[in-house]
Amino acid sequence: MTVYLIDGSLEGLLCAVFECFERKPGDVLIKTDTTYLPDVFSPVLCICNDASKADRVWKGLMVKLPATWLRKFYCAFLAEDPAMFQSLFEFCCYIFNHSAGAETNYGNEHVLRIAKTARMVEREKHRMEAFIRFRQLKDGMFYCAVDPDFNVLPLIMKHFKDRYADQQWIIYDISRHYGICYDMKKVEEVHLERSDERALKKPGMANLDVDEDLYASLWKNYFKSANIEARKNTKLHVRHVPKRYWKYLTEIR
Repeated sequence: MTVYLIDGSLEGLLCAVFECFERKPGDVLIKTDTTYLPDVFSPVLCICNDASKADRVWKGLMVKLPATWLRKFYCAFLAEDPAMFQSLFEFCCYIFNHSAGAETNYGNEHVLRIAKTARMVEREKHRMEAFIRFRQLKDGMFYCAVDPDFNVLPLIMKHFKDRYADQQWIIYDISRHYGICYDMKKVEEVHLERSDERALKKPGMANLDVDEDLYASLWKNYFKSANIEARKNTKLHVRHVPKRYWKYLTEIR
């Protein structure tokens, strides 16, 4: 078995598929350079990223797969599960080696695993869109620090760009150390120093807009007055809004 060593990027994974069809090495094991433990028995091929090779593989998938499955493939990649790289690789090989419609064969373990993983990532994406609450800084920028289970920032970008098109905002993923920033023209990826990350996660009152506390208090009072205590159902509440998301909600924090 040959080990293909990739850098963990989507481009690297697609390049591994390209090399497999070009070299026909037999069984291939996909590993990332951060998880691979060398051994003396398996030959190793370090996959170099090549945009042209990755594009050829992706265009091939576009021909073989409907748009819904291209999204599932991408969502499964964003799950950041080291074992998923192997399933994504095997799925590509399976699709290219079979006729159209092979992605509907849920008897294939890789098809099923990708579909299940994509569903979990999509669920996290919808929850982020529903539960993110911005706070305003003195410079007028709205911000929110998040730490989702999966890397969903690329998936929620369009939603927030369309919904908050008239204001500047930043959503920063603390656990993955990057964010997306909108300047009312375009969305860009941003990276902050660790000290700035900590300040963003828990900003002091000196950094917040003077009216931010007032708006938060008004919202909490509205939420409290609209709530019917006699009909409180904590178990149902937790089912729809798991506790790990409560830290984002102004009415709870």
